[in-house]
Amino acid sequence: MKPVATGREILFQPRGIPPLGASVSLALQHLVAMIVGCVTPPIIIAGAVGLSPADQVLLIQASLVMSAVSTLLQLFPIGKYFGSGLPVILGVSFAYVPSMQAIAASGGGIGAVAGAMLVGGVVAVLVGLFVRKIRLLFPSVITGTVVFTIGLSLYPTAINYMAGGTANTAEAVAAQGLPEAMVYGSWQNWLIAALTLTVVMILNHHAKGIARLASILLGMLFGYAVALAFGMVDFSDVGTAAWFSLPRPLHFGISFDAASCIAIGLLFAINSIQAIGDFTATTVGGLSRQPTDQELQGGIIAYGTSNILAALMGGLPTATYSQNVGIVTTNRVVNRTVFAMAGGFLLLAGVSPKFAALLTTIPQCVLGGATITVFSTIAMTGMKLIAAEGI
Repeated sequence: MKPVATGREILFQPRGIPPLGASVSLALQHLVAMIVGCVTPPIIIAGAVGLSPADQVLLIQASLVMSAVSTLLQLFPIGKYFGSGLPVILGVSFAYVPSMQAIAASGGGIGAVAGAMLVGGVVAVLVGLFVRKIRLLFPSVITGTVVFTIGLSLYPTAINYMAGGTANTAEAVAAQGLPEAMVYGSWQNWLIAALTLTVVMILNHHAKGIARLASILLGMLFGYAVALAFGMVDFSDVGTAAWFSLPRPLHFGISFDAASCIAIGLLFAINSIQAIGDFTATTVGGLSRQPTDQELQGGIIAYGTSNILAALMGGLPTATYSQNVGIVTTNRVVNRTVFAMAGGFLLLAGVSPKFAALLTTIPQCVLGGATITVFSTIAMTGMKLIAAEGI
């Protein structure tokens, strides 16, 4: 008879109730790893469209709320064919940003993005319905290559974050009245990123228990404290943010443009294949197995459907977050209670602008220093998949 897992052992199993303290810290680790990446695309698109500050807040809120809803739909499947049941986090995807900027430049606005998302969501659902046949075209060597490419493609993002974020030019920093230490490429940014990375690596390789499992979160807290000492943390937006506010469905309207629908629809098809790679990396790295056809089908169908809901709620396209997949493959924590808490915190950030503003005070150099190890883990998981094919 198989022994029943207790205490922290439950963290490494999909079901069961793990200790509260460990669950909260690990959930926060997932949250801080993706929150800035989740709010940055709405900020970029709001600027491209020329939204008012109030509408910008609504766009960010809707995107955060629907990221939470998308995550929870994946964690708790409805029936056999809706939701993967796998430990994944979904957030607003950078992959759609260039196309959405082009839509904005053509005068389409958020309404045209929403219309294209509706079409793209349908495309993703169709991919999910036929994934059993499509999967034959994606053996381990293909999905491994996709996962490996995902890991490599995220390195430039991590390096830019470590340097302070490309948006933090000397002119932009001066215009906002921020300290010069936050200028892109400053020695302070590189130092804090290096210190954060060092703490994460030391804890990951030499610590035990929860300190090792939450190494990324603890490394971020250390880097945050150093950045605070350098005067690089700005709390001005926290003070002015509201405590509670709900997104408004169909606030930006919906319109359909053929070119926009085709461009976004193709991206949804491509991201459905990337989702196969992320689901595979999660199961291989966290559960030591390949995903089942039912998990892939339910996951991709839920991915498409949740994006249709996001379009109606005034949010932006979501996708599986590879940095969170990397955390799973690093600490092998797969208990869905942890991920449900992360989804709950994400939902809280969406309905509480003040909470979201607090999370976004984390300097980008801290995020870069902590997440570069995550991205390397993703690339190594891809290599393991390729090796499993016997190549």
